[in-house]
Amino acid sequence: MRQFAMMIAVSSAVSALGSVASAEEWRLLTGPQAHVALEGKALVYDNGASQTFHASGRTLYNAGHDSWGSWAIRDGQYCSTWPPSNLWACYGLETDGTALRFVGEHGAITVGRYQ
Repeated sequence: MRQFAMMIAVSSAVSALGSVASAEEWRLLTGPQAHVALEGKALVYDNGASQTFHASGRTLYNAGHDSWGSWAIRDGQYCSTWPPSNLWACYGLETDGTALRFVGEHGAITVGRYQ
């Protein structure tokens, strides 16, 4: 029984280290890098929704139905607005080379993988 508990403790520690290592793989994108990472690209999110980022500054989000908005890179961050609102919400943008991570003002994270 004690050996089993020790194995669980070691397994948990290894998992925690793996999470820390994964977190270090994400790197912040600068304004021009963020623009290149998004323009003309399509992402699929963990919830199954998809989003395309058109060069015109329009973006199409689909989670069962189409929703058109606008996107831009402002002060090095990804920003978007969705009608009927005209308010822009901005996020830090990070990549691990295969996915993009949008980091909100209060630390909320959304991950999208390239289609």
